[in-house]
Amino acid sequence: MDRNSEEYKKKVADKKLENDEWTKRKLLGLAETFYDQFDAGQVPHVLMPSRTKKNLAYSDESEVWVYGDIESERTAKTVKGAHQLLRTVSVSDFVVSEHLKNNRSSTLRELYYISEGWGAAKFHAQAESDRLIEDLEIITGAQREFFHVRPEEDGATMYGPLLLREETKRGSRDIHCQKDIGEGGYQIPFNVENIEFLHHDATMIIAVETGGMYARLIENGFDEKYNAILVHLKGQPARSTRRIIRRLNTELGIPAVVFTDGDPWSYRIYSSIAYGAIKSAHLSEYMATPEAKFIGVQPSDIVEYELATDKLSEQDIAALRSELSDPRFASKYWKEQINLQLEIGKKAEQQAFAGKGLDFVTDTYLPNRLKDLGII
Repeated sequence: MDRNSEEYKKKVADKKLENDEWTKRKLLGLAETFYDQFDAGQVPHVLMPSRTKKNLAYSDESEVWVYGDIESERTAKTVKGAHQLLRTVSVSDFVVSEHLKNNRSSTLRELYYISEGWGAAKFHAQAESDRLIEDLEIITGAQREFFHVRPEEDGATMYGPLLLREETKRGSRDIHCQKDIGEGGYQIPFNVENIEFLHHDATMIIAVETGGMYARLIENGFDEKYNAILVHLKGQPARSTRRIIRRLNTELGIPAVVFTDGDPWSYRIYSSIAYGAIKSAHLSEYMATPEAKFIGVQPSDIVEYELATDKLSEQDIAALRSELSDPRFASKYWKEQINLQLEIGKKAEQQAFAGKGLDFVTDTYLPNRLKDLGII
């Protein structure tokens, strides 16, 4: 179908309207639940999965970590609980009457300020409004993108042999993620469901934690030599970044690897991509890529290549010990690597490979690790 035709534009508009109507029914259904509880003489309440590490359960079907059976109750029996349910209804009403009705959107930060006019339902910190949006996702089964709520920060970027079509409010546009963009890469939008993959020559996806290493791989032509789609994670990856990695992997069958610093916080970056994050485990089946493999920096790399290091801090040590009890790091591989790091007491950044030469990471380290993992 011609993407510029009226027929195609109507199809896109109808799909968006369908999503909006479904989301509206979910939110109004929540309000009806509270009303029915009032009508039956019950204190309004809602049950939710406990969002803790102890409540993570492995799903054999989807191969990701999701919430288990432990539940917590949000109830109006207390003043604090009543305020939380009032905020829940207020946010639901705002999304339905403003976002969905008028086809508008707000950032997470704007939502916090918008609540200033809500009286007793106002938020006292953005962390409260952010968490409530996550709660609404869990309760309704709808992603925050369906609420027309978007993050404040810019998206991450990617660079590689991929032709895609992005739907925007100004129409569709075709973009090749090597030929049509600068060295900064293609900026990933907050809602990647508006992207259609048209063609690719990629043999792998490499998700890279730091901007310096991302730029090094582009400068050294790693994307061209190995037909790699490079994704800059910008630290802890945004939801849209994790979602597009999953889509590229599951829809196009492109294997994915994750390349981070060698410290406990970076291992958690990998786990959020491969297994799902604790606070968003309700979206793991939507965003996590269980086939994604960790490429490094490994603690064993620190020893093997004698990389420049920093001493583990007390916070690093506590984080590593916590990961030893984290079900996402329960494999033999991770226990060996984490215990080795505790033993040597060192951590290393990706840029430490530069001490072996500017081309070492692209000519030696990555090809060796990709062979070990069976990617090349």
